[in-house]
Amino acid sequence: MQWVEQLTNFWPHLAAGFDLLAVLLASSHALLHKRDPRAATLWLGFIWLLPVLGPAAYLVLGVNRIRRRAIKLNVHDTLARTVPENLGEPEAAGAEHLQHLARVVNVVTNRPLAGSNDVRPLLNGDAAFPEMLAAIEGAQASISLGTYIFDNDASGQQFAAALGLAQARGVAVRVLVDAAGVRYSWPTILHELRRLKVPVARFLPSSLLQPWRATTINLRNHRKLMVVDGMIAFTGGMNIRHGNVLGDRPKQPVQDLHFRVTGPVVTQLQEAFANDWAFATGEVLDGPQWFATPKEGGKVIARVITDGPDGDFEKLRLTLLAALSEVQTSVLIVTPYFLPDPALVSALNLAALRGVRVDIILPSVNNLPYVNWASRAMWWQVLERGCHLWLTPPPFDHSKLMVVDGHWVLLGSANWDARSLRLNFELNVECYGREFAGQMEALIREKLRGAREITLAEADGRLAIVKLRDATARLFSPFL
Repeated sequence: MQWVEQLTNFWPHLAAGFDLLAVLLASSHALLHKRDPRAATLWLGFIWLLPVLGPAAYLVLGVNRIRRRAIKLNVHDTLARTVPENLGEPEAAGAEHLQHLARVVNVVTNRPLAGSNDVRPLLNGDAAFPEMLAAIEGAQASISLGTYIFDNDASGQQFAAALGLAQARGVAVRVLVDAAGVRYSWPTILHELRRLKVPVARFLPSSLLQPWRATTINLRNHRKLMVVDGMIAFTGGMNIRHGNVLGDRPKQPVQDLHFRVTGPVVTQLQEAFANDWAFATGEVLDGPQWFATPKEGGKVIARVITDGPDGDFEKLRLTLLAALSEVQTSVLIVTPYFLPDPALVSALNLAALRGVRVDIILPSVNNLPYVNWASRAMWWQVLERGCHLWLTPPPFDHSKLMVVDGHWVLLGSANWDARSLRLNFELNVECYGREFAGQMEALIREKLRGAREITLAEADGRLAIVKLRDATARLFSPFL
């Protein structure tokens, strides 16, 4: 057994060589593909200082791009003809400069603006869930539902039952849940949906038994979308969980904002779901059952912005930068997680230095403490240049909303952090229209009534130990 003895003596050298090769390959990938130098530096530290574990962690969490090809459904031809001139406003309305923003987003997204939409806000699950359930009960042809979290709780079971009844009466139902988000409750809602014979799929599932899927474990579908009969859509930031129903006094209450959408832009929302479904299952949803001709009737001009670690990479980030470069009077931002990258911080500061009123509204109590610590470590960066930062009282506010110059609104699923802007699959809608923007401004002003403004002195006056904790958490902001 001389060869066994030789192998025993040689295996440490073999292991060291394998580790060196893994380190070199992982380092090369990080240097070539990490656009954020902070993320590249952190990963290089992990890779070189943690033998075997460093390259393995990078393989699982650091490779944040996937290849997928969007299906072509030819749904845009009729939309391009529905957009009024001057963004639907008189020349003197002060919206002329936003045509530059519309032009940028048109190039970035390769989707046309669609006019004559109606977009109605739904506050919390108290308003959103009954509207969504009523739409499911009234469905005649199809229901497509995509969400990050679908809890197996009182609200989740209501939705499962309604979807099951729709499927039983002949409506085509498709449900897509993120593979990580579905595990927020146990047992998962998947068992109930399958029992009710509702077609359901998980987005990017991972398993210890399938190590080849490890590279996508950090890439999640954060989109929230439901389309009924190709005519009515619901989208925004709200997951399906009973904590959103504040009237029932849940143990972990969450404020949130969703929207009911009708009009031509519903076709773009359905297209976004169809692409996700085709990627997850291979089934192509097409034809009048899924893509009806939505009725016009509203005043909002809108467009869907999909973002993700694929062909849609950084489309939302470019949209935010374009909006901040065009803003002239005011920008209102509501987000639960505020960890903007240096370019976005600079854009916010430059807007404030130009005399724009910049208000950033965050929750005073966050459901992710470490994200809150990292965020606090960078508040001074926007406060010192004149931005205004507000903290709203509990319960935790998960809403995502942005209003520019009282005319342009961005709503949807994305947060102001690296996870949303670089790792997650997100879905947002940009809306043009002074009347709708005025409604959203009024909603935000209501949030500000009970909010407390944070000053630069207060941000700088934290205890040294607190500053150290927050600064340490901020080091990991590219991953949070």
